[in-house]
Amino acid sequence: MKDIKDLEGFCMEEWSKIPPTVFSNLIKHFRKRLSTSAQQLDASFSTSASLEIFELDLTEPSLDMKLRGLRLLLSHSIRYHKLAWGPHGMDAQGLPSGVLIAGGENGDVILYDPAKIIAGHSDVVIAQSNKHSGPVRALDVNSFQTNLVASGGNESEIYIWDLNNFGSPMTPGPKTQPLEDISCVAWNRQVQHILASASPSGRASIWDLRKNDLIIKVSDHSNRMHCSGLEWNPEVATQLVLASEDDRMPVIQIWDLRFATSPLKVLENHTRGVLAIAWSLADPELLLSCGKDNRILCWNPNTAEVLYELPTSTQWCFDIQWCPRNPAVLSAAAFDGHISIYSIMGGSSQAVSQTQADTISTSFGNMDPFGMGQTLPPLQLSQAPPASTTITPLKKPPKWIRRPVGASFAFGGKLVSLENIKPNPQQPQQPTAHVVHISQVITETTFLERSSQLQATLAAGSFIDFCQKKMDSAQNEFEKTVWSFLKVNFENDARGKYLELLGYKKEELAAKVRLEMNPNSCWFVLSGVDGLITQALLTGDFEGAVELCLHDNRMADSIILAIAGGAELLEKTQRKYFTKTHSKITKLISAVVMRDWRDVLQTCELQNWKEALAAVMTYAQPEEFSSLCDLLGCRLEAVEDSTLQAQACLCYICAGNVEKLVSCWTRAQDSHCPLSLQDLVEKVVVLRKAVEQNQESGPSAVGLLLGERMSQYASLLASQGSLTNAIAYLPQNTEQVNDTHDTFAPQSPLQSIPAEKITMKPIPAEHLVLKNTFEGLIHKCLAAATDPQTKRKLDDANKRLEALYDKLREQTLSPAIIGGLHNMVQCIESRSYVESLNIHTHIVSSSNFSETSAFMPVLKVVLTQANKLGV
Repeated sequence: MKDIKDLEGFCMEEWSKIPPTVFSNLIKHFRKRLSTSAQQLDASFSTSASLEIFELDLTEPSLDMKLRGLRLLLSHSIRYHKLAWGPHGMDAQGLPSGVLIAGGENGDVILYDPAKIIAGHSDVVIAQSNKHSGPVRALDVNSFQTNLVASGGNESEIYIWDLNNFGSPMTPGPKTQPLEDISCVAWNRQVQHILASASPSGRASIWDLRKNDLIIKVSDHSNRMHCSGLEWNPEVATQLVLASEDDRMPVIQIWDLRFATSPLKVLENHTRGVLAIAWSLADPELLLSCGKDNRILCWNPNTAEVLYELPTSTQWCFDIQWCPRNPAVLSAAAFDGHISIYSIMGGSSQAVSQTQADTISTSFGNMDPFGMGQTLPPLQLSQAPPASTTITPLKKPPKWIRRPVGASFAFGGKLVSLENIKPNPQQPQQPTAHVVHISQVITETTFLERSSQLQATLAAGSFIDFCQKKMDSAQNEFEKTVWSFLKVNFENDARGKYLELLGYKKEELAAKVRLEMNPNSCWFVLSGVDGLITQALLTGDFEGAVELCLHDNRMADSIILAIAGGAELLEKTQRKYFTKTHSKITKLISAVVMRDWRDVLQTCELQNWKEALAAVMTYAQPEEFSSLCDLLGCRLEAVEDSTLQAQACLCYICAGNVEKLVSCWTRAQDSHCPLSLQDLVEKVVVLRKAVEQNQESGPSAVGLLLGERMSQYASLLASQGSLTNAIAYLPQNTEQVNDTHDTFAPQSPLQSIPAEKITMKPIPAEHLVLKNTFEGLIHKCLAAATDPQTKRKLDDANKRLEALYDKLREQTLSPAIIGGLHNMVQCIESRSYVESLNIHTHIVSSSNFSETSAFMPVLKVVLTQANKLGV
């Protein structure tokens, strides 16, 4: 039995046959003997008292708190019923730890300096008064004026203390009648001059200190409400709660002073009397209570729902408080003399059996405590791990970590944001208002402007003007050249214009030839070989004459004579000529005459790419023109010189090869930048239009790479809210994988084009082990997994790892990543999944994110599941 109330209940149940007079005297006797601090005894029935200050260090792994200060209370009369710690004097009055107010057994109200107690000083009392005629059971500090403290004692005594003028307390008004003990006092949390007091009889009084008068009383008409706790609503000024310690009515009543005839709500979950309550200042939806049923409950007073129950010992908790600084932390004081610190955010507590054993050993030494004089044997503790008690968290997040606002992006660049409107304090029962805003977010204004200009050009067909503007605004010479080549496609004599762009103008060349010419007279000498040639000619033997000229190294004569001898002789003579003649331009002359441009483009020096392209412009037949330009472009793209690689784009423009232009441009530019992507799309759109006009055919099919870029471009437009333009760059039929020509001309109907058959390259033999190992591990995990969610994750991982296999086929991964993947495989084969995850972390942290983002997160999921399933 811990207090007089428990004794009374026991007596009423077990001693019902005792005569009333004897029973009454017995109760009075025990009441006198048991009226100690807080009307309780500790487990040893000790009557000594002390004031202890502990340090709460949440970073310390130990469950014990350090004792920072101790004040021994030698006088029996100084035992306390109530303690309150306020911040008064912390700013400029020389009290760095505030003031500790104590309500004593003999009616004293004592002010302590906790900083001096912690420092070990002896003069720790700031002030003391014994104004009360009996025990001081109630104390509360005003949260608005921290120098004001309310105290409550016997015979309806309530005093208001000014800590700056402690000797002269005031009363809130005349004493309430009939006279009774004051068990609780509480300042209103919204209005600083309102004070509430309550008595064990269940009556609560509300005082207005401006008028020094009682303004209203509330009470439960059942007369079974023994008030043990009183708390004001932190946000609604007119609401308060009263707790009952009577086992016959273990309830918490919520009252609203505007409807004071009956409780607004009753919280019923305790099975025995409620000893203390505490309302969170940080979240009004959290109300703590502790009772004689050994339970600590956390309520939502608005719904009367129990949100949380804290694990407690077998002892009752008679006081409970929220931490004023950390809203998740609370303390509970129990009758066994322990103060426990909890967190409503959940956690775990582990048994500390070894610590307890060490403490006992230190107390007894190593001797037998029963006086036998024998050394105690070593304590053999169980090797089993200590029991762990998991504390479940709250059902929903408390207010201080709850999102006051929220935002989420939706399709089309829409931003959906929400905010919770603070409820009207005068209408607390109304639901919280939720406001939702939908906004259009545009981050790429320049990108959208250029996209709109491109759409306008498509609609008007003004491609020459568009290209000219691009030439005028080009940031470098190469960009200007690219747009010059694109513009030529829409003009007459495109090949001639290409030649001019390459630096070859026919008129200028003709003028240079005329300047270099020096006309001389010719004559014939008819002696020696000349005579033989003359004879052959006179006899009509053109082949013999040509042979004689070639023998005498008279090449020009042999060609002239071969022309006269016919086409067959001319071709034979030309071949012999090019075999015997070796000069810098022989290959060019040979190509011009023999029309073998493919050989020239395959063997020419790439530094002379302009000359090679110019020759193709001049002499190539229409049916072979595109393929020859492609050939030169491929050679340029394959070299390591970045300058020459970029020139391949010009060759692809001349060839009208959109897909290769996309490939080349993408490799040279950052296609993930919106404006770079816009650059590419502009060139692609203009080139495709040029090809359609020049070939007078329908739109050509879009290849895989171009389709990818166009999808990316459409997605970017959609994310900026430009949905109309985005749709124009997508096919109207999702089955038309390779036909997205409506991308560029939403007006030019769709044509069905058969899908191309794509043949994948094989994975190099040395890397096949990667694919086989990862797929095998996934299959093992699938066989071991039991829940559908894990199986879905693994199935998805199996599909998404194709991105890795594609990179292995294309051999685009760096050696460092390849090496790391092979090391991971070795760890997987030995089932060292933790080490494999460490290698995974090293690869991700040391490589380019864009190179690994498609498959490394998937691998982590697989490895984690494998480790979890133990396959």
